[in-house]
Amino acid sequence: MFVASDPDLIKFGVTAKVLAVLDGAAIEYSVFSEIKPNPTIENVQAGVAAFKASGADCIVAIGGGSSMDTAKAIGIIIANPEFADVRSLEGVAPTKNKCVPIIAVPTTAGTAAEVTINYVITDVEKNRKMVCVDVHDIPVVAVVDPDMMATMPKGLTAATGMDALTHAIEGYITGGAWALSDMFHIEAIRIIARSLRGAVAGTDEGREGMALGQYVAGMGFSNVGLGIVHSMAHPLGALYDTPHGVANAIILPTVMEYNAPATGEKYKHIAEAMGVEGTDKMTVEEYRAAAVAAVKQLSLDVGIPADLKDIVKPEDVPFLAQSAYDDACRPGNPRETSVEEIAELYRKLL
Repeated sequence: MFVASDPDLIKFGVTAKVLAVLDGAAIEYSVFSEIKPNPTIENVQAGVAAFKASGADCIVAIGGGSSMDTAKAIGIIIANPEFADVRSLEGVAPTKNKCVPIIAVPTTAGTAAEVTINYVITDVEKNRKMVCVDVHDIPVVAVVDPDMMATMPKGLTAATGMDALTHAIEGYITGGAWALSDMFHIEAIRIIARSLRGAVAGTDEGREGMALGQYVAGMGFSNVGLGIVHSMAHPLGALYDTPHGVANAIILPTVMEYNAPATGEKYKHIAEAMGVEGTDKMTVEEYRAAAVAAVKQLSLDVGIPADLKDIVKPEDVPFLAQSAYDDACRPGNPRETSVEEIAELYRKLL
């Protein structure tokens, strides 16, 4: 087996929980830990070389989105060597073979990478993130155990939790949404809204709820896509190494306000799922405002910054806006947009 896990999880003994199981079963393995929080092309290339040298026939991915995404890219390239140029995987790559079997063990409650067809790799040379979408990359088994998430610090719990909420809300309002995906997303919003504060406080109930909520959100958005919250968050990770969940959480309320005119009655249901009472007596404008306010309050309660002032340099806004517009998530946004309008959204957050 080829175990892919990031250095911090190894350092703090989280990876060891899985390695102990493998040791007990006398299963041979090699450990690969050259994984950055925003994994790069170089990380993937190193992983491909290490996998080939290991002689393994499957991957155990332990960690958050970074470990999962790196493992997916490695597994795809090993099974489809004609895509050895990592950049060729961007977008919807026409791979032919299923990736090397991946057993995914998430240690964060946010990305849902263990059940999605998506992975994201950073192109350091171009300061951009490549969103890769491939039905061949889904892990064969996902072991979603809240105990593996118990060591997350509060800040990471909050950031990954808000990432999960963003998946649920964007998936619910995206242009590809339909009745079945709506069932996943509205339930995910409900679970996350009642669980995230507890998870950040360290309660077992909160962690269990978030483990389930992020998983349900992933089952939904992987089938219908996302929107410009993710499009705007990706360049922040590429240029400033901003944690993905933090970027999403800061951007989400502002983009919700921007998208509101294109969402019909959906913000009423989002507000209800977030715990807002009396929506039946509200006007369209009132329940849309209530949905946004509930998201802002949750973000505030778990300690997420309210703006991008300490992250974004004003002179970078044109580059960020163009990168966001070119991002693979942008076409799923419910409201048609432009580079100029995305730039204005960034500026509004400064």
